[in-house]
Amino acid sequence: MNVIDRVIGYFSPETGLRRVTARAQASAVMNYDAASRGRRTYGWKAPATAADAAAFGSRERLRQISRDMIRNRAYAARARDVVVANVVGEGIIPSIRSDNANAKPVVEDLMRRHLLTNDIDSLGEYDLQEMQQICMATVFSDGEVFLRRRARNARFGAALALPYQVELLEADCLDTTVQSHGANLVIEGVEYGPTGAIEAYHFLSEHPGAVRHRNSPTSTRVHWSDVIHIRRFDRPGQLRGVPWLAPVMMTLGELSDYQEAQILKQRMSSLMAIMLKWVGGSNKGTTGGKGLEELAPGAVVELPDGAEPVTVNPPTVEGYSDFMKQGLRAIAAGIGVTYESLAVDLEKVNFSSGRLGRNEMDRLVRMWQRGLMIAQFGAGMERWFRDGLRLVGHGGIPFTMDWTPPRRILVDPTKEIPAMIEEIDAGLNSRQGVQRELGRDPDRIREERVKDQQADKDDGLSVSTAAKPGQPKQQKDEQDEDGQ
Repeated sequence: MNVIDRVIGYFSPETGLRRVTARAQASAVMNYDAASRGRRTYGWKAPATAADAAAFGSRERLRQISRDMIRNRAYAARARDVVVANVVGEGIIPSIRSDNANAKPVVEDLMRRHLLTNDIDSLGEYDLQEMQQICMATVFSDGEVFLRRRARNARFGAALALPYQVELLEADCLDTTVQSHGANLVIEGVEYGPTGAIEAYHFLSEHPGAVRHRNSPTSTRVHWSDVIHIRRFDRPGQLRGVPWLAPVMMTLGELSDYQEAQILKQRMSSLMAIMLKWVGGSNKGTTGGKGLEELAPGAVVELPDGAEPVTVNPPTVEGYSDFMKQGLRAIAAGIGVTYESLAVDLEKVNFSSGRLGRNEMDRLVRMWQRGLMIAQFGAGMERWFRDGLRLVGHGGIPFTMDWTPPRRILVDPTKEIPAMIEEIDAGLNSRQGVQRELGRDPDRIREERVKDQQADKDDGLSVSTAAKPGQPKQQKDEQDEDGQ
């Protein structure tokens, strides 16, 4: 009771009681049960940590567990492959748009000879599409991946179209022993400036987990402009990533243990074991039960006097399928993919249910493509490509670099393609927009169509008229015969 309550209670006890009762009721009702501390919320952890502090000191352990799960657990490897195949697929292809018709072929030629070949990789092994696959797979398993620009000169890479290459680095290569650089704070190998933004990275010269080192590992400070840091952002102020499997590691591990236990149980249930029960007072022979260890169908084994065979009833496996399905649904939901794609289970899936499931997953895939592989990987690669053009004397060419994701797999092309054509005819979408949704480059399609028409014309071939959606095939054939 405050002073006012006590004064009112002194002169009017009934009014004062109503005030105190109302305040107590409001305090009991106006709250969130999930925020209470009691039996129902016992064991809940809710630390008030910042985005990057939540995983501080745990990233290395999470990476190790995640990699081990992908190496040894089938559904973890399947989840990684599903995410990589849908986000990157055959590759997110760059294309050039420019109003300068004379300069555009120069940029396209350098892009094809440098970005789209193995010259872009410092080891000479990966082209751009393979880099994307590896980067996306590493983001899934480790939570983040680094690409470092390596300048090249006449001594290294003299035959390169552009004087730089790209080196892929895992998060293990960060030098976690560095604590500061001047006035800047360094946390787990990442250097932060006065505004909180990343200014540099401190990398080891070799992977610390290598079998053998060519030289003693040394630490190098690399400016942020020479690094592309790819990771998924989930909270404001987050600058580091965590493995994709982090929310489902416990469930995935327990489900795998349950699966192995059921497999062992099934092996036991497939065995036929026999025990010998000796009648009281009988003497156990030296060769008693000989032959039972190799009991086969149709075998006849002679038992000694006084021995009685007793068959062992092995345990049966029940509820395995239902339990696995529920567990895999929880894992698929935590990762962001459909149960059907994770479990490779298409039982009872029709067009409607398959399309609904794919719609939700496709939204997430487009979000990952935009946020990870285009806004981070693509933007960084374009920045380095423009720098390379300036170094070889082509810095003044105006152009725009577009990134086209891989084509989306259609659930039923016979229904979806006519719907796309109707959207174009109704003005709800553009032809270029539909082509990009299908993972195709509109400029390339236009050029190839012109070449096809010119080739047909040169060879004296007539171009057939395609039937519009809903147009009967017989009507189309009649139009072809009339030349209309």
